[in-house]
Amino acid sequence: MSNPAAADSPVPAASDRAIADHNVGTFRFWFVGQRWEWSDEVARMHGYEPGSVQPTTELLLSHKHPDDRQQVQDLLDHALHAGGSFSSRHRFIDTNGRVHTVIVLGDRMVDESGAVAGTEGFYIDLTDTFAQTRRQALSETLPELFEARAAIEQAKGALMLVYQIDAEAAFELLMWRSQETNTKLRVLAAQVVADLTSVDAQRDDLRRQFDHLLLTAHTRITGGDADAQTR
Repeated sequence: MSNPAAADSPVPAASDRAIADHNVGTFRFWFVGQRWEWSDEVARMHGYEPGSVQPTTELLLSHKHPDDRQQVQDLLDHALHAGGSFSSRHRFIDTNGRVHTVIVLGDRMVDESGAVAGTEGFYIDLTDTFAQTRRQALSETLPELFEARAAIEQAKGALMLVYQIDAEAAFELLMWRSQETNTKLRVLAAQVVADLTSVDAQRDDLRRQFDHLLLTAHTRITGGDADAQTR
């Protein structure tokens, strides 16, 4: 985990995992004083030029879709009182009035003494990824779909367990990585499942291990499956 005392360090440690997609941004939230930091990508998602606004809890909630605002407020209250990891799938409205669908994944941020000082993680903007990925899925032949189903269900199950999200959000997370890496969904899911053997469930950084696995799975696709990366 990162050291929140290092105020001049990049925002946040999740950026060290080489997240370069334009629709992925990172954040930090300190519980004391409810102080936020957004990466440039998160600022732009909300319609702001980087550095032009200081994010606050009030600003963040003001952008949430009215139907999802209470859900996010309850999540923040839980994080403040219980600490720990969290995930959320919800909508927010940017300064131009466009509705974004995002998954927000947060992990504990501890200080030098090991005490939980806040949460850090990343925003994944799913808004533009669904249509193209679903078209690609429909182009699969029936035998391919049957072959893919087991791997996709296993990969979804792993995401649901690690990130504490529902089946729909887990599938959308897989679709996002499929779209961003230009990799067929069935191939990516199979690689994620194969990579699970490298995860040490006894370590206290399970989520960080899985973050890295999910974000880099496409780089480990080899052999005949490598041809599936170009659609």
